[in-house]
Amino acid sequence: MTTSIHTCEKCGKGLTTKSGLTAHLKKKNPCVPQATSTAPTTVPLASMTTAHVPQAPSDGQLKFIDLFCGIGGFHQALLRLNGTCVFACDIDEQCRKTYAKNYNLTPEKDISTVDIQTIPAFDVLCAGFPCQSFSNSGKKKGFEDKRGKLFEYILDIALLKKPSFMFLENVKHIKKIDNGKIFQHILTRINETGYFVTTMELSPHQLGVPQQRERVVFICIRNDIYNKDKNLDFAIPNPPINLEGIFEKDATKTAKYKISNEEEAILMVWDKMVNVFDVGQNLSPTILCNEFHNTSTEEEMIALDYPEWKRDYILKNRPIYQKYKSQWDAWLLEYKPLLTKKEIFGKLEWQAGKKKENDSIFNHFIQLRQSGIRVKKGEYFPTLVAIVQTPIYAKEKRFITPRECARLQSFPDDFILNESDKVAYKQFGNAVNVDVVHFVISNTLKVYNLFM
Repeated sequence: MTTSIHTCEKCGKGLTTKSGLTAHLKKKNPCVPQATSTAPTTVPLASMTTAHVPQAPSDGQLKFIDLFCGIGGFHQALLRLNGTCVFACDIDEQCRKTYAKNYNLTPEKDISTVDIQTIPAFDVLCAGFPCQSFSNSGKKKGFEDKRGKLFEYILDIALLKKPSFMFLENVKHIKKIDNGKIFQHILTRINETGYFVTTMELSPHQLGVPQQRERVVFICIRNDIYNKDKNLDFAIPNPPINLEGIFEKDATKTAKYKISNEEEAILMVWDKMVNVFDVGQNLSPTILCNEFHNTSTEEEMIALDYPEWKRDYILKNRPIYQKYKSQWDAWLLEYKPLLTKKEIFGKLEWQAGKKKENDSIFNHFIQLRQSGIRVKKGEYFPTLVAIVQTPIYAKEKRFITPRECARLQSFPDDFILNESDKVAYKQFGNAVNVDVVHFVISNTLKVYNLFM
């Protein structure tokens, strides 16, 4: 299919994409009409001169752009490679403010209104393109969601600016949505834009960071640069996990993050039952203690429109209730007011394996979620998410701090945090992990012996 330039009827300026023309027409300062108006014309991309198609810089210094930049996970990774950011863009106002404070560069607001031709020449395009329409925690609308369509603006920019490389990051579940059709569409569109593409799945814990957060990084290499003989199958180092390097040691900085008296009380209540269980006891699936006295059969629950997950939990909880019936009954009687105060207080989502010797709920990380009180193994922090479910470091009975979140996402300690803790938590939950994308980008550039 022939790609054409769209010409502004007023001033005669040629735009390679429709989105570029739209942005041009919407700009604050109206364009100046030509002396003689001309009808819209199109010029095939193949016949465009180099004046029409900006080429990547040739001065040897790595220049990059940061699309859907958030607070700059990609930016941090490229700074380690002495890269210079020449353009950034993000729709979120708070992210733009945090980005500007840290990098002395204010991102553009809306990628859909950017005039692509005004973007300076660059070598590498980075984008953590919106995952809400693809992710497990979203509704998986894919390209039907307007956020999914934003992916095409990345390709519009690549088509005109022709960077040597693109590195795109997204959630791992993007591979499975709609039986893999979304993922295959993304690969096809990247190929059609003139790039070879391969992908790598990587999590911070494979690089020594104590967070299990699997992501897919798309490695896109311009066709004229790609060399099939160069190996992009990078060996993952899997060094020892550095858990202690994340924790804030200064108690004065963590004091304000203590959990509430009520939150501490419900954890202590559940810990009493954890102490009752035998070593080796399996505590899954989620325990719904307020349903222990529900004697309905599966057929009766179906007739009463119980959701399938709830029926499953109730039925599978019955053996552990019968095994410790007298203890459960006494416990429920004593603590019923607190266990029934909030729905989540009556649900224990234990994901820390079978009970160990001297085990305690306070040996682990905890998240208070709609699904219940989630208990995670103490070897990794729970995955940070944009929805505020800030992990609790149960040993110290406190939430982890925004600075600890920054460290989990491999941001340096001199990174300037947003003044609002709530905003900072959300920003790091949305952020690209710096170590993950640095590993992929640096190894790719090393293989191609460019900018290193």
